[in-house]
Amino acid sequence: MSPLASFIRRFFQFCCSLAVTRTIAMMGTATEFYRSQIGGTSVINYCYTDMPWRLLVKDISYFFVYAWALPWVLMPLRPYGSDELDELYPNWRNLFCILVHFVLVILQLAFLLVLPVAIFFPIWTVAGGVSAFMLVNWALCKLLNGTEVTFRSDEKYAKELPEHANEQWVFLNGVAVGEHWMKNNLNRLALTFGRPVLGIHNRTSGILFDVLECLIQRNFTYATGDVRLCFRILREVLYDPSKSKVIFILHSQGGIEGGLVLDWLLQETPQDLLAKLEVYTFGNAANHFNNPHRHAISQSLSQSDPQAAMNTLVRESSFATPTSSPVETGDGSRTHEPPPPLSQESSMTSWRTFSAAKDRAIGHVEHYAHTTDFVALWGVLHFATNKMGSPQLPRFLGRLFNRSTCAGGHQFNQHYLDGMFPLRRDPATGKFIGADDDNPFMEEIIKVGEEGAAMDNTREAFDISYAGTHGFGSGEITTPVEVYDVTSKKTTRRDVQVKELSRLWRYRNGRSPPRPLAEGGVMRTATT
Repeated sequence: MSPLASFIRRFFQFCCSLAVTRTIAMMGTATEFYRSQIGGTSVINYCYTDMPWRLLVKDISYFFVYAWALPWVLMPLRPYGSDELDELYPNWRNLFCILVHFVLVILQLAFLLVLPVAIFFPIWTVAGGVSAFMLVNWALCKLLNGTEVTFRSDEKYAKELPEHANEQWVFLNGVAVGEHWMKNNLNRLALTFGRPVLGIHNRTSGILFDVLECLIQRNFTYATGDVRLCFRILREVLYDPSKSKVIFILHSQGGIEGGLVLDWLLQETPQDLLAKLEVYTFGNAANHFNNPHRHAISQSLSQSDPQAAMNTLVRESSFATPTSSPVETGDGSRTHEPPPPLSQESSMTSWRTFSAAKDRAIGHVEHYAHTTDFVALWGVLHFATNKMGSPQLPRFLGRLFNRSTCAGGHQFNQHYLDGMFPLRRDPATGKFIGADDDNPFMEEIIKVGEEGAAMDNTREAFDISYAGTHGFGSGEITTPVEVYDVTSKKTTRRDVQVKELSRLWRYRNGRSPPRPLAEGGVMRTATT
């Protein structure tokens, strides 16, 4: 089907959906859960390793395929679940930001329309006009961006507590975010999870120019200044011996930039340091997300025998990788025994033990998306859920929560956090006091996302997803939990809620997920 025909079909479906919005709201929402891709197989017939110009053409064509969802970049305009922290809340600071962006859109659109006819004018005239426009554009963006490149959440929303001294929370923002909205994003995160948050500012150049930058970044793998700054800061934190956990939260274009940062980290950072890292994305605009298995046998077991993958223990030294084969243990499970020490030095090696089912380079990856969010459709939902086309292409890794709701927009605070991590108020003062445990999204019953027969055996087992949230060996439920799977028509044993699979939910209000199984070395978290 051509992109134009697909767009017409999608637009027709969108128009029809408007007639039943009230019915959907009355019936509630639904969340599809896509288990993490295992790796080694593909999703569609092209990927980020293709030729840049081919990727650009594909991106432009799919822009029109998903264009029916463009209104949901801003919709719904209400309610304002976080009051003045929401992007579209009608206070003076927000209205000023919206006005400047409106002026920028008009000027940039006019500039892009006039630019093709510049070939008919003398070069000095064109150079002067472009320079004058860029100066005006920079000045307007300066009003939004301010002067800082890193920010921290305000202490009144979350203070540094001793029990969180080993953690570092980092946020990388998306398109069109200036200083004011960046601070609001950080404060909303701090209020929700009870930790201070460091923000690395992806500065805005205006909405249209930001979108062009997205195309360049994800198709030409071009690292802009904020990507390079983010890489340096994350690398320093990972090497900090006082930090055993790094939480990296990404939104929108931040998913593209964060994915590039992860690519660099995977290339040159020791993997026991990468085990500290947990990544959570919202409305991810990236076209790939890497998190490879650390051993081929772990990938093979996760695909062919999930229970064996959960029961097989991998033991490794920080100096050398053992090469022995799996051996049978007394209870029927298998474990990797380390080779005997070769010297006095190697006998002092620190060994770490973890399940083969979580044998990933990066500790944990989770994605959150709305079915009506244009950016998510153009990014994570397109690349993580499409049918495979070739067995040689890279994957979009990490578990995915895809929520169907008539309130599913793209704004970080107003749509994603308000909808998925709503706040509660103090009954006496009316002030926000943290995340609300009475959370409709987390109470939703999940269904395993439909991927088609071509995706069989390319995703982790549901058992691994479920046990991974609980830490593997934490003392909580580790037995298989069956749910209805639309691909296999499996019978439901019991319903499973979003909160049972969302690791990020377990950080709310200063809490922490259970500690995973580990022996020595760096603590490994679930990698499903």
